[in-house]
Amino acid sequence: MSNLFMKRIYEPYGEMDGCRILIDRLWPRGISKDAAKLSFWFKDLAPSSELRKWFCHKPELFEEFSRRYLDELRTDEQKREYIRQIIEMEAEGPVTLLYGAKEKVHNHALVLMEELGRLIGMER
Repeated sequence: MSNLFMKRIYEPYGEMDGCRILIDRLWPRGISKDAAKLSFWFKDLAPSSELRKWFCHKPELFEEFSRRYLDELRTDEQKREYIRQIIEMEAEGPVTLLYGAKEKVHNHALVLMEELGRLIGMER
């Protein structure tokens, strides 16, 4: 069973969140640093600015966005290091990935969660 969770940063903090990691490049509007209760902000784990701007949360582009973001996750050394850290933290206890997008179905957090799930499954 995985200790990896995902939720919008606007959802209330919960004791079961464990390590809270913001995975957005931009700080979410209307959230104070205190209210966020972050353990880490891995802004460079988010899609590149170019990819984020290209996608613009258009559902019809999500499949291609996912492919391009996976490519970034698998080839960018900084992103790979953040993924390694998350997998290590998840082995120790709960980790909650936080994102700000209103769209719950077509966003980078889902792509990242699937990739992390795949990698965690390979290690166990």
